Amino acid sequence: MTHLLEKDTPFVFDDECMKAFKFLKERLVSAPILISPDWSLPFELMCDASDQAVGAVLGQRREKHFHPIYYASKTLNDAQENYTTTEKELLAVVFAFDKFRSYLVLSKTTVFTDHSALRFLFAKKDAKPRLIRWILLLSEFDIEIKDKKGAENVAADHLSRLEDPERSEIREDEIGDRFPHEMIDFIEAEKQGMPWFTDLANFLAHGVVIEGMTSQQKRKFFRDAGKYVWDDPYLYRVGGDRILRRCVSRKEGLDILRHCHEGLTGGHHGHHSTAQKVFDCGFYWPSVVKDALEFVKKCDSCQRTGNISSKDEMPQNPIQVLEVFDVWGIDFVGPFPLSKGNRYILVAIDYVSKWVEAQALPTNDARVALKFLKKLFSRFGTPRALISDRGTHFCNTMLEKALQRYGVTHRLATAYHPQTSGQVENANRGVKRILEKTVGKSRKDWSDKLDDALWAFRTAYKTPLGTTPYMVVYGKACHLPVELEHRALWALKTVNLDLTEAGRKRYFQIHELEALRDAVYSRSLSIKEKTKSLHDRKLKGLKEFKKGDRVLLYNSRLKLFGGKLKSKWTGPYVVEEVFPYGTVELQNEVDGNTWKVNGHRLKHYIGGPIDENEEGEAILLEKPE
Repeated sequence: MTHLLEKDTPFVFDDECMKAFKFLKERLVSAPILISPDWSLPFELMCDASDQAVGAVLGQRREKHFHPIYYASKTLNDAQENYTTTEKELLAVVFAFDKFRSYLVLSKTTVFTDHSALRFLFAKKDAKPRLIRWILLLSEFDIEIKDKKGAENVAADHLSRLEDPERSEIREDEIGDRFPHEMIDFIEAEKQGMPWFTDLANFLAHGVVIEGMTSQQKRKFFRDAGKYVWDDPYLYRVGGDRILRRCVSRKEGLDILRHCHEGLTGGHHGHHSTAQKVFDCGFYWPSVVKDALEFVKKCDSCQRTGNISSKDEMPQNPIQVLEVFDVWGIDFVGPFPLSKGNRYILVAIDYVSKWVEAQALPTNDARVALKFLKKLFSRFGTPRALISDRGTHFCNTMLEKALQRYGVTHRLATAYHPQTSGQVENANRGVKRILEKTVGKSRKDWSDKLDDALWAFRTAYKTPLGTTPYMVVYGKACHLPVELEHRALWALKTVNLDLTEAGRKRYFQIHELEALRDAVYSRSLSIKEKTKSLHDRKLKGLKEFKKGDRVLLYNSRLKLFGGKLKSKWTGPYVVEEVFPYGTVELQNEVDGNTWKVNGHRLKHYIGGPIDENEEGEAILLEKPE
């Protein structure tokens, strides 16, 4: 049929073409046939990785032809997408051996990859800790890595480029790059309370082989025995670096871990350094890396160190308000240098228009706060809600009774979490920044400059609004003195004293105000959604707390009143209740007191020693009779 497409060739669809067409149609509508594995033959594994996924094909070669047994692919998560090319290629191999473990655990496997650097990783000693861990986990398999060009590795290459369009809506299990620790499947000694290396020691010392093993188990047993050396009365393992390390039971290994991590020369390092220190000391047991990770994770001293950053925050929950002047945020700023008897500034901001009101005050008590709010309500109407911190000037009986009389809901920010009232904190910074750049050297004239600072703030362009707060409130631009002084177009052409024409123009401006506010609302909502997406993308992981969880609390006050070498984490405390928007109620187990904090300042407390009874008691080896 291909011959018919050639130039100057007459189109004659004969019987041979019909036969080829039927063969092609049959191939297109029928699925490729997968074969069942032949356990007497070695397996071949083709792996490949792309920027989005990893793919693998498991098969066997029969009569010089490759026959597939299993196809597999997996989408990478956000962290794995940032891996280097070598890490992604090795991750594809790790994924394949984890997926096809039941096929490959007792068989010889040839791995084909288009990344030739993988062949040298197994002999490299100074690779990254992640690569070293994966290589150690793959050491239980009989692997031979061969290079294969990408053009020939088409099946695995295609699988690695498959990307699910609904990936963000589906929560899949992550790639299992942590295998079960290396254990001999047929060890009967563990059931009798023996150490894990009993059968190997008996074989190397006296040639005793346990009965009931299959041929495949015997092959693996004898292959593993070649990695060990018996020197009475101890068993040693020959590592990849050709260094002998004494085999110890898991119970003895946990005691060694304790010395290497928290002993005099431990230093409380991470699990990679702790496991490497165990190897450098000359000891070995199969689950040393896994036990080091679990031991470091449960170390009380390690959990009580470190700070918190923006990556530890809870997912963002923006406050979106519909009507202008419905929700106000309020806060005190100061103290400042004395200026005409004033030391504080009380700032209030509208959550929709970003309109700021501020007043210089001599004190920061409940009386002046209530007087300021009454003036605010008389100008802009009674709001639906007022957001403030938990200071005594806002949390008191006098203010609560007044707000209840006006029908205003009072919302309080979580203690030591100013992000809850972030709008007013942003306004505070804006007003302070303007005053810092406009006051005199004595800094005692800031109260006189406050009105000018508010004028500048209200007429400044705000990105979430797409315009100025003045425009959102009044529906017209604010004319500044510079326009008259330097003869702007408005001052030269459009100014007029015709009251009828001015009234007509103002009439249309007021009617256009609602459309302007609708556009501002839509723009603000869109920007807040983008900000939330960018913020949540940078988080380490989703923090989920449940009732009864034990947690540690970050003490923010130690930033102000702390000492060197003092832990900033207190607890553990018990989670009493979990509220929406990241608030958690804690209970002190000692006195029963409860209080609310933001989840940003919490982390799970993983306490308790490692269970030493998984293996059973270790007993001394005796000569077989």
